[in-house]
Amino acid sequence: MSDRFAASRPVPKPGILDIAPYKPGKAKAEGFDNPIKLSANENILGCSPLAQAAYAEAASKLNLYPEGRANILRAAVAERYNLEPQRLLFGCGSDEIFQLINQTFLEPGDNMVQGAHGFAAYAIGARACQAEVRYAPEKNYRIDVDALLECVDERTRVVFIANPANPTGTWLPIDEIRRLHEGLPPSVVLVLDGAYAEFNSDPNFEDGVSLARGAHNIVVTHTFSKMHGLAALRVGWGYMPEEMAEAIDRIRLPFNINIPAQVAAIAALGDEDFQARSLALVEQWRPWLTQQIGGLGLEVVPSGANFVLVGFPDQPGRTAVDAENFLASRGLLTRGVGNYGLPGHLRITIGLEEHNRAVVEGLEAFLGR
Repeated sequence: MSDRFAASRPVPKPGILDIAPYKPGKAKAEGFDNPIKLSANENILGCSPLAQAAYAEAASKLNLYPEGRANILRAAVAERYNLEPQRLLFGCGSDEIFQLINQTFLEPGDNMVQGAHGFAAYAIGARACQAEVRYAPEKNYRIDVDALLECVDERTRVVFIANPANPTGTWLPIDEIRRLHEGLPPSVVLVLDGAYAEFNSDPNFEDGVSLARGAHNIVVTHTFSKMHGLAALRVGWGYMPEEMAEAIDRIRLPFNINIPAQVAAIAALGDEDFQARSLALVEQWRPWLTQQIGGLGLEVVPSGANFVLVGFPDQPGRTAVDAENFLASRGLLTRGVGNYGLPGHLRITIGLEEHNRAVVEGLEAFLGR
C-alpha cells in the first residue's frame, strides 16, 4: 500500500509541491492609484480600437459556447500568414500550448531542455509531468546552441526556445535555429516561442515558420498578448505538423478560446495600422533607452523585444532590488528577475515617451543618491 493511499487526506503526486508558482510582474505601488506599469511587457498603446469594438459587440453572445476548435480564428490566422489550417492549434495564451506539449510528450523520467534564463512556464509544465528540467548555460545572456545540444540525451523529449528571449530580450538568427534543429534527434520536439517575434525586424531574424513547414518536430508559437495588446483575453496559437496538432488536440479542453476573445483577435489581426504604430514606438524608444541607461553606467542587454534588461552592481544601496524599490517609490513599476537566475537585473518594458524619460530620470536620481 502506498503512502499516498494510506494518508489521512489527499496528497499531491511527487514533485508538485516543489514547483515554484509563477510570479507575475508587480501591478501596485504604495501611494499611487495608477502607477506606470512597466513590469509585464504589455502593449503600452493598449489594443486596436477595432478589437475593442468587436469585443463589445460579442457581449450579446455570452450565453453561447464557442465553437470547439476556434475555426473562425483558425481561418483568419491561416489566411493572414499563409498557413495550413489543420496545422494550427489554439490555446488560452501561449502558456496553455506549452503545457499541452509537455503533457503530450513528457512522462516521468523524461527531460526537457531550455536556456538558463528561459521563461518559467516551460519548466512549470514539465515538472508537473514529473519530468526533469535541464538548464543550458547561456553566453552573454544569449541561448548557446552547443550548450543546449550537450544537455540532450535519449530521454530528452522537448526543447524550448523563446526567440527573442524573455527576460533577456536576446535572440538567435535563423541560421543558429537551423543548426540547433539539425543537431537534435528527430524524436525531440523543438518549440520556438515567438511571443516577441513581431518586435524584431532585423533581416537576420525569422520566427521559424519557414523552417517548420518542412519539419516533423518543430512547433512555432505566437500570442495576441504583446504586439496586439490583448493580454487580458489570453489567446495564443501554434503552428506544427498536422499529426502533432491532432495528438495534442485530444487532450485540449473544449471551448478554451471564448467568443469575445476570438472576434477581438480577428479584428486585431486585421488592424495593420495599430501593429505598425506599436512596432514604431518600440523601434524608436528601445535604442534610446539602451543609450540613455547605458550612459548612466549601467549594463543594458541588447534587445529584440519590447523591453530592455538592465544590470546593476552588487553593491549595497545600488542593487537591482534597491533600484526596483526606488523606482516604485516614484510610481514606476519594473520587474525584478531574480527568479530567472538574474538577481542583479531589472526588466523594463518600453513605454510612451513620458514613461521612458521618467525611468531614465528615476535611475539617474537613484544612482546619484
